[in-house]
This record gives sequence, C-alpha cells and structure tokens, in this order.
Amino acid sequence: MTGGGEISILGLIAEATVVVQLVMLLLAAASVYSWTIIFQKVQMLKGAQSDVTRFEKEFWSGTDLATLYRGIDARGDKVGGIEAIFHGGFREFARLRQQGVTAADVLLEGARRAMKAQQIKEVERLEHSLSTLATVGSTSPYVGLFGTVWGIMHAFIGLGSVQQATLATVAPGIAEALIATAIGLVAAIPAVIAYNRFAHQVCRLAQRYHAFMEEFSTILQRHATRGSQGG
Repeated sequence: MTGGGEISILGLIAEATVVVQLVMLLLAAASVYSWTIIFQKVQMLKGAQSDVTRFEKEFWSGTDLATLYRGIDARGDKVGGIEAIFHGGFREFARLRQQGVTAADVLLEGARRAMKAQQIKEVERLEHSLSTLATVGSTSPYVGLFGTVWGIMHAFIGLGSVQQATLATVAPGIAEALIATAIGLVAAIPAVIAYNRFAHQVCRLAQRYHAFMEEFSTILQRHATRGSQGG
C-alpha cells in the first residue's frame, strides 16, 4: 500500500502468500528465459538467411565448384547452413569418384543422401529451443491461473474471520491473486508470437535448403553423366 491508501503492485506482491509468490517467481524466470531464447534466435535466423543469400549468389556466379568446396573445407567446423549442405554433397560425390565409382545414379544417390543428412542437422539446429518457447507460451497462462485461484481461495478463507466484509477488505487479496495471471500472460504472449514467427522462418529456410539440393543435384547429375560417358 502507498501512503494515500492506494494499492501498490510491489506491495501486493510482497503481501501475497508464499505459493503465489513462488508462482510469480517461476513465471518471471520463464519470461526472462524465453526472452533470452528470442534474442538468440533472432540473431541465428537472421544470420542463416544472410548466409543463404550470400552463398547462392556466389554459387551461381560461375565459381568453380571444386574451388568453392576447398574454400569452405578450409574453414573446418565453422561451416553451417547451406554451405554445410553443399560441402557434404560435394565431398561424398568426390569420395565416390575417387573410389572408382562411375555409375551416375550411384554418384548422385550418394551425394543426395549426404546432403539430406546435413539438411536434417541444420534444420534441427535452427529448431533448437523452439519447443521451449512453445511450452512457455502454452503453460504460463495456466500456471498464472493456478496462482490466481490459490490467492483468491486464500483471500476468501481469510474473510471467514472478519465479521463484516467490505470491498476494501476483499480487493487487496483478489488484486494480488490476479497479478499472477497478468504475469502469466506477459510471459506467454511474447513466447507464442516469437514461436510462430521463428517456426515460419525455419520452414522458409528449410524450403530454400531443399530447393538448393534439387538444383545442385541436377548439376552433379550432369557432371556424373559426362564422367560416365567419358569413361
């Protein structure tokens, strides 16, 4: 309470029951954690989209594929995204050729399997922690509602010892209980919005990866066909 009898949010939180305070603390921690994930995902997906655009521009500029592969291979473990898909496919294609495989369908199938495996890894990396956002977004309102129900129940139990209940007597207990629901919504709404946004972006990136795999497979098929005919 403030000096003028007005209700203070911090005062209500301080006067809430231990259970309601624990609920508020849990929801505040979930909100902070979800915002941490949101900021990380914004940077990750922005970088992934930029990498796709940059690599596709370089790939279609007429650069020799072997030269492009060696440049990516020299970076070692720092390779990711669409570059990792290209690297995996070209490496498998070159490995099979070094082993003496000349059949175009065998070369192409090996390269496609390698690219598909790498694509799955990259999509899983992009989707990491999205389930946490979904969990925070779907459960926080219910956790907050639990805190509200518990607080209201405790407030009405307390009224049992009061001979004459007035609005001034009931309002603080109900208000402190409703804060739990408010905090639950504050935690849930950004998490739901971010999850839907990120899931859409990951889906778009996965489609771009798949389109590149198809285009690159066509190029490898031409190389494999010329190689088998030359043999």
